[in-house]
Amino acid sequence: MKTATANSEIKKKRVPGRPQKKISRSDLLMIRLTPTEKQLIAQRAKNAGLKPSEWFRRAAKNARVSPRFTPEESGWFRMLSGMANNLNQLTHLAHVEGLPTLALKCQTLIRQIEELLTKINSHDG
Repeated sequence: MKTATANSEIKKKRVPGRPQKKISRSDLLMIRLTPTEKQLIAQRAKNAGLKPSEWFRRAAKNARVSPRFTPEESGWFRMLSGMANNLNQLTHLAHVEGLPTLALKCQTLIRQIEELLTKINSHDG
């Protein structure tokens, strides 16, 4: 009989409380949503059978984000902006001095703008 009571004393004592999670989420990220965005996320999470926070975590992990414009394309847009300013100045001079004196300059600038727009359009992904 002593062995039976000795065996029961050797058994582990049960630890009270909830078991600890293997991964604890201690950091917090706050985002602002419109009511429509919140409703959309909640509905998609419900359809997936997840809580909105878990759905959002999974969506963020799987998201692919590409830069809006490459540095080369940004340079083209700056160049195009400068050309547009030049064209506005030429248009103003044409109104003041008359169109025939500035026709050649305008045609050259329009050709440059068309070439730049062709480059930009050919790089669209």
